[in-house]
Amino acid sequence: MPTDPRGLRSHAPLLDAWLRFQEDPPTPFTIPGHKQRSDVVGDVVAGDVPLYAGLDTMKLSRGVLADAEARAARLWGADICRFSVGGASHGNQALALAVAHGSADSDGGGNGSVIVSRTLHRSMLLGLVLAGLTPVWVRPEVDPSIGLPRGVSPAGVAEALRRHPEARAVFVGDPSYVGTVGDVAALADVAHAHDVPLIVDSAWAAHFGFHPHLPRHALQLGADAMVVSAHKTLPAWSQAALVLVQGRRIDPARLDAGVEATHTTSPAGAILASIDASRALLERHGEAMLGEVLTAVGKARGRLAGVEGLVVLDGPGVDPLKLTLVLSGTGADGNLVEDDLLAAGLPVEAAERDTLVAQVSLADSAQTLDRFSDAVVASVERHRAAPRPVVTGAAYQVTPVTAMPPRAAFFAPTETVGLDESVGRVSVELVAPYPPGIPVLAPGEEITESVLAALGKARADGIRIAYAADPTLRTLRVVG
Repeated sequence: MPTDPRGLRSHAPLLDAWLRFQEDPPTPFTIPGHKQRSDVVGDVVAGDVPLYAGLDTMKLSRGVLADAEARAARLWGADICRFSVGGASHGNQALALAVAHGSADSDGGGNGSVIVSRTLHRSMLLGLVLAGLTPVWVRPEVDPSIGLPRGVSPAGVAEALRRHPEARAVFVGDPSYVGTVGDVAALADVAHAHDVPLIVDSAWAAHFGFHPHLPRHALQLGADAMVVSAHKTLPAWSQAALVLVQGRRIDPARLDAGVEATHTTSPAGAILASIDASRALLERHGEAMLGEVLTAVGKARGRLAGVEGLVVLDGPGVDPLKLTLVLSGTGADGNLVEDDLLAAGLPVEAAERDTLVAQVSLADSAQTLDRFSDAVVASVERHRAAPRPVVTGAAYQVTPVTAMPPRAAFFAPTETVGLDESVGRVSVELVAPYPPGIPVLAPGEEITESVLAALGKARADGIRIAYAADPTLRTLRVVG
């Protein structure tokens, strides 16, 4: 019989439903087609319980999902919570649809403009395509000493809203992929002064607000909506995320319509139950568990900061659970360090020539962080070379030139041209170094020499260039 770790069962209705299904499995005449038989294709399907006719009846008469979402809303101080099995990507796209309204014009840009930070994941850009919204980009402030973004300037957002009073929302990503934290409270004040919602992609910050040594989460700081990934820093299944909304600036009916339009109609019950379990764990034991891991990661941060030439992002503007290391001063190549870490069974979230990003979660311990620190210190010394100048990452170098609305470009007639012929043309595809998945080129943007130079530099530094139709980047698809 499945156990109930940390006594969460009576506090998590979806988890309780999942456990009850395991304890008294039915003989289902419903999907999924494996019919709970792990002898057919193996344990890969073990625990795969559907929401419909699994955690609940086909008519959802038990209401366990609604109960779990209401509990999460209370914990985060939201008026509305929706669970997602499509990750923060789904949440971003649902919120884009929620703020769009009106009839799309023939040029694909009729549903209005939104202010968008150029630190957001590709999923938001594709949400703008779905919603027919045109982005007004605000670039992050980049710290030249580390070549990484520090946050989006409230003054920059205010200026964008002054130039575009018709904008319907402000979308930002905070914290950034590398763990830097911006001034969300000031951004909320700026957005609300123009009576538009602030929507925050907080995919990496499900733990924020649950320990006194952590930053407050976006809703606590005045944001109208935020998306968090339960699977990034909490112990939930991959793809587990929550959409949380407070106040009246986002229409609940439009939010529901956006969520349902972009969600699966067959949500995986195990993912939903893991969101509920993680919420209950955070509510009952979060502060104590976070305290333990914060102590451990603090020790690791101190150890790594003692390595000559190695910069470890730290301070009040950095998420304590993200270990971002800048290697330029050591001369070591981050790709070689990553190879050593992989050989030691310690994969990291991201690695390129100058930067390593390691994600710490609620499930880490002093032992795992000691292993990581030991391996990094040894590897950096092994590959130490002459220090290099700090270089700004490709995703933060480019000033986008919007030539047409993203939706119009996405659906435009296309042709494929060689890279040398592409300068001055309008892209129909999204191209991004991954991770972090921040676009260097997006649908509707002009292809410039600086775009091609940034992509070339990223490839030379060992970064995967994702989403392009031609993975070799010898050609690009452009508006015909």
